[in-house]
Amino acid sequence: MSSNLQYRFSRQSHHFGQRHEPNIWQRVHIDPWLTLLLLAVCCIGLTILYSASTQNVDMVIRQMVSYVVAFIVMITMAQIPPSVYRSFTPIFYVLGLFLLVLVDLIGEVRMGAQRWINLPGFGSVQPSEFMKLGMPMMCAWFLARRELPPSFMSIAGTLGLIIIPVLLIAKEPDLGTSILVAASGIFVLFLAGLSWWWIGGAVALSIPLVTFAWHFLLHDYQRTRVLTLLNPDADAQGAGWNIIQSKTAIGSGGMTGKGYLDGTQSHLHFLPEGHTDFIIAAFSEEFGLVGVILLMFIYACLLSRALFIAFTHPDTYSRLLAGAIAMSFFVYVFVNVGMVGGILPVVGVPLPFISYGGTAIVTLMAGFGLLMSIHTHRAV
Repeated sequence: MSSNLQYRFSRQSHHFGQRHEPNIWQRVHIDPWLTLLLLAVCCIGLTILYSASTQNVDMVIRQMVSYVVAFIVMITMAQIPPSVYRSFTPIFYVLGLFLLVLVDLIGEVRMGAQRWINLPGFGSVQPSEFMKLGMPMMCAWFLARRELPPSFMSIAGTLGLIIIPVLLIAKEPDLGTSILVAASGIFVLFLAGLSWWWIGGAVALSIPLVTFAWHFLLHDYQRTRVLTLLNPDADAQGAGWNIIQSKTAIGSGGMTGKGYLDGTQSHLHFLPEGHTDFIIAAFSEEFGLVGVILLMFIYACLLSRALFIAFTHPDTYSRLLAGAIAMSFFVYVFVNVGMVGGILPVVGVPLPFISYGGTAIVTLMAGFGLLMSIHTHRAV
């Protein structure tokens, strides 16, 4: 069943993709459902940020500015036809690689990581963020020009496109972003109709690769995060503190939460990074299981709409790109919720549109701008 659906996705050209008379939303290249859901998530984000930041109005205002900039980027990108993105995809990808190499040569070092380039007059730029879009765009461009399902040479070429930037990002070091970038490219391969024999072989091959990475590639703090996941109580006052306090905040919220602005773990600063990576723990403490279910439902609606846009598009490049963006968004949510809940190692992945921080918000919104472009231009 799943392999048949995967093949249908790679070959999809049924009646949903036929042209029809565009409505008002398609003429302005905006998808109202995605826009409404994104606005709802952003409102929730501002609400919990005000509480998690101990009512820091300046931080909330900065986040609002990030939202405004992100929506402008999304709407602007939605106006550009997918054919333009397809034409410039190789240039965008090569530019991203160049910037990643530049980071390795002249990048700024902050908190032990070399991830930023300082541009006079513009501030710091994190090139790895560009690859979150550049990677699925390039993989979709590469595979759309070849026969699907992909042959061995197509698979090898796609993996080469994935491995180079992933290794450069992991070297910074930035394990979280490297995982997200790798996933966005692998999703394109999967949606292109990759054989389950290849997937099984990759899983088998990953076992010795993980062993090699553990001993020779991971930094000490990254290995500590994995060991902490297995037994956080072994260093309750050190490496295990984040997870223990996060679980305490989530559990103390119960079914309906303690009430807005009544959380204790974040307000008393027991919960580290309560306004960024661990913000869903603060949200759960104040709004409980009911609030978390509501937030996950909105995320599920966003994902469903994005997958619908991907599944019903007749063009191979647009379909593969839209599907990869949708599944990458799912990975964002899954990894953040998983690490905060103690089932995944802490890798520094923010909760989409909720965690404080402008760069990730703009990048995510740019991805939804691409989705809107893909969805609305086919009817014009």
